Amino acid sequence: MKTIKILSLLFITLFSFVYADIDADLKETFDVKSGGTLYIDSDFGSIEVTAKAQNKVQVEVFRTVDASSKKAAERILQNLEITMDKKGNDVYVTAEYDRGTFKWNNNRIKMRFVVSVPNVYNVDLKTAGGTIAVSDLEGRVDSKTSGGSLKFGRIKGPVNGHTSGGSIKLEGCVGDANVKSSGGSIKIGEVDGNVEARTSGGSVNIEKAKGTVIATTSGGSINVEEVMGTIEAKTSGGSVNARISAQPKSDCRLSTSGGSVNVHMAENIKVDLDAKTSGGRVSTDFPVTVQGDLKKNQLQAEINGGGPLLYLRTSGGNIYLKNL
Repeated sequence: MKTIKILSLLFITLFSFVYADIDADLKETFDVKSGGTLYIDSDFGSIEVTAKAQNKVQVEVFRTVDASSKKAAERILQNLEITMDKKGNDVYVTAEYDRGTFKWNNNRIKMRFVVSVPNVYNVDLKTAGGTIAVSDLEGRVDSKTSGGSLKFGRIKGPVNGHTSGGSIKLEGCVGDANVKSSGGSIKIGEVDGNVEARTSGGSVNIEKAKGTVIATTSGGSINVEEVMGTIEAKTSGGSVNARISAQPKSDCRLSTSGGSVNVHMAENIKVDLDAKTSGGRVSTDFPVTVQGDLKKNQLQAEINGGGPLLYLRTSGGNIYLKNL
């Protein structure tokens, strides 16, 4: 038994010495004017974009290959084609890997795009296997990844983001924010516009939205610290908390199957309240007049004379409507 262990250890040690990381970096610079668009479409790899006070786009590609020799690394890299080009004021970057060999080498090669663009510039980023991060810039942000998280700074423009396997964080934006994840939480700061946030596997937290909010999740809570427009929030696995600070122009709907619903509302807001729970009670700080029997688990009443519908539902908790 000891002999087997020693031989196994010797084999692992020799194996680790045979393999080594081999780097192969690329760098290109393009002269551009503000207002153009950076397009990146890659079969794998992370993407990092920063904005700088410059009239150029600088693209760096860091590639690391795990191979036994330089020749072996070169064979792996031969199957990876990277192109960079400028058309007008736009920059295009593509990275394609030979699909016939990718399944054998995808664990042996790593790639990272590090790009700087002018302060005022748009980005359209796609990768099938990595994180996308965009720092503060002025422009439109479109991003999509199948295997990583999305991270955005304060963007002076609309933000669209989609990931199939990670979390989403947006510090804030001027314009609408439309983000979707199939497997992570969503955290959004202040948005000067509408917000649509959807996830199948985590919580949704929104600091402030000056427009309409649509937030849905199948596996977590929803927290909206302040919304100044209409709100629609729905979860199957947590509580819903929202603060409505301005008069909504249309109906608001907040519902959950597995928690409480808590709404804080400015005292002068006018709504038609329709609240009902199957597993708790309904309570409110607002004065209401009820016709017929008063039931602890449901309440239909006009608030401040009535207005758009405020629809509150839960199957597994209480409902609270309170003053801000």
